[in-house]
Amino acid sequence: MTASIVGWAHTPFGKFDAETVESLVVRVANEAIADAGISASDIDEIVLGHFNAGFSPQDFTASLVLQADPKLRFKPATRVENACATGSAAVHQGVRAIAAGAAKIVLVVGVEQMTRTPGPEIGRNLLKASYLPEDGDTPGGFAGVFGKIAQTYFQKYGDQSDALAMIAAKNHKNGVANPYAQMRKDFGYEFCRSESEKNPYVAGPLKRTDCSLVSDGAAALVLTDSETAKTMGKAVNIRATAHAQDFLPMSKRDILQFEGCTVAWQQALQKAGVQLSDLSFVETHDCFTVAELIEYEAMGLTPRGQGARAIKEGWTQKDGKLPINPSGGLKAKGHPIGATGVSMHVLSAMQLVGQAPEGMQIKNAKLAGIFNMGGAAVANYVSVLEPAK
Repeated sequence: MTASIVGWAHTPFGKFDAETVESLVVRVANEAIADAGISASDIDEIVLGHFNAGFSPQDFTASLVLQADPKLRFKPATRVENACATGSAAVHQGVRAIAAGAAKIVLVVGVEQMTRTPGPEIGRNLLKASYLPEDGDTPGGFAGVFGKIAQTYFQKYGDQSDALAMIAAKNHKNGVANPYAQMRKDFGYEFCRSESEKNPYVAGPLKRTDCSLVSDGAAALVLTDSETAKTMGKAVNIRATAHAQDFLPMSKRDILQFEGCTVAWQQALQKAGVQLSDLSFVETHDCFTVAELIEYEAMGLTPRGQGARAIKEGWTQKDGKLPINPSGGLKAKGHPIGATGVSMHVLSAMQLVGQAPEGMQIKNAKLAGIFNMGGAAVANYVSVLEPAK
């Protein structure tokens, strides 16, 4: 791969009434440019990841990045969208521009502001990432879609409520050390496992602690070719990327298999010339805890139906054989749709140069895997990152 990450920025994720999509974009764009040690005039192309789908009244947002600096005027700027994988779609678009020789330096920004939208409307907006002829009337919105997936998984492989609660507890515990996380509280296994007034069932077997958070936030990174990166203050190489798009209707596939996830992981690992066991950690798309459970199987960590082993035997803890979501994941960090994939790349890059926040840093991190998913395993993006030699 010919692209490297040489600068980044990340807002906290949360509920920010005083912010707008524009203010979030401007903030991270300026901070990422400064972090890379370049001028806005050095940027050849801009890619904005912004899902929107009704969250922001302002559409046509690609040009908002230009508000960060007058020197960005007349630069090519494009907004990309691929549901909850929008952020990674933007990163991969930037990587391709560099690989094609169309740009030398690319600014990638991911953003979403969701919390100003009323609750029922949030559900309707998110449900637009499902196949509406089949799932458009699902109670509970997208949580209802994954509630059905969890129910089907339980019917086939047995009740996995213990494993889901362990995943939620792990990610909340990890989120405590992440200053960007929306929820920095260690709830513990018992709270996540038990139904209560503060942790009610939301959809099927999924409780509130099984669901990622509605969030505002932004992240940005600067990409350049690997030769130029050698002259920069820091660099993380994108060793491989893969994108596998699957059918939108769940009726056309075995929804318990996340086959697109498997294909993307296999392609990325093959391109990188590594195995899953070579990775130091993984940031994966835990929009719901059942998604992380199935992703253990789809990435090849366990056989089908045995994902619970990975969490119950401690493999995916921060000190396990493959730490998963040391950032706290979407579960604790929050999930501002367009920003999520960019956030995953930024936090992974920080790990690989030893700049992750204290308590979050994985010891001797040498190789990172990222999986970002749009819809119910429809848009599947994998990246493999390593520090520049």
